[in-house]
Amino acid sequence: MSQQSTEAALRLDPVGYGAMSLGGAYGPIDEASAQHLLAAVLDAGVSHIDTANIYGDGSSEEIIGRFLRGRDREQVFLASKTGLSMGAGVGSRTISGRRETILANIDDSLRRLGTDHLDLYYQHRVDPEVPIEDTVGAFAELVQAGKVRHIGLSEATGEELRRAHAVHPIAAVQSEWSIVSRDIEVHVVPTAVELGIAVVPYSSVSRGLLTDSFDADAAAHDMRKAFPRFHPENLPANIALAREVRSVARRLGRATEEVAIAWLLAKGRSFGATVSVIPGTRSPEHLASNLRAATLELGPDDLATLDSISARVRGARSGSPQWVSGGREGLL
Repeated sequence: MSQQSTEAALRLDPVGYGAMSLGGAYGPIDEASAQHLLAAVLDAGVSHIDTANIYGDGSSEEIIGRFLRGRDREQVFLASKTGLSMGAGVGSRTISGRRETILANIDDSLRRLGTDHLDLYYQHRVDPEVPIEDTVGAFAELVQAGKVRHIGLSEATGEELRRAHAVHPIAAVQSEWSIVSRDIEVHVVPTAVELGIAVVPYSSVSRGLLTDSFDADAAAHDMRKAFPRFHPENLPANIALAREVRSVARRLGRATEEVAIAWLLAKGRSFGATVSVIPGTRSPEHLASNLRAATLELGPDDLATLDSISARVRGARSGSPQWVSGGREGLL
């Protein structure tokens, strides 16, 4: 399959849905609310749903699996991930890119999701102890077996993408990318464009910081407390930066999250990249706001204002820089 046809077959929406929130990362969500939210995703015309085996120790996949029962499986472009340990908190997980882990985890994910295949399967983090060629070789076995249609990598460096792509076409790279997290623009995005790999940004609103509903107290008590940007010594300065984004949004009569996502879509176009943003939420109202970003065109002055923010961010985007591409590329 050519790079061009692989990319076309991905059927990625400009704005999809990231289902980490269904696993309780930012607070609980009951079954009825989760099912209502997923129905709203499909009703809005979104097919790209992204989850992972570790989200809620498998509960996100299980919720999606119950949602898919009785529905046309081909309505959903379903992505999941393997490679991080379940049952450990943020900052204390371990990575495995070993063949035996990959082959075992795919069957567990398919069982929870109630499907016989994934449209896109990611290595959640690159295992420093396993050559990326070996990891991708195991994923290629899943493609051959019909369990996976496309292979993805999350937080791979530009060099790792190139090495992996030489073994089997890599369809997508998922990495943190936002107004306040831009290190992947140096190597990862240009490499993805060169190789015909789609870019799937996560944390496009910086874990809620770039939204109208950001709650600093909640952030101090949920998973965000593990990330340096939300530490007490850094958060006030970063909230001030978020106000600058909010100021642009108010002038345009839009929500802050719409501006943050619209900036990202515009940035992707400037690189010539195929981009599918996957913001997560537990709220149908916030879902609608996220999706409206695809209709917002930011002018040159607004883009310049937003472009200036990342240089003033306090704190790294990860507590363990070697776990993310920019850290291994010496950019963080």
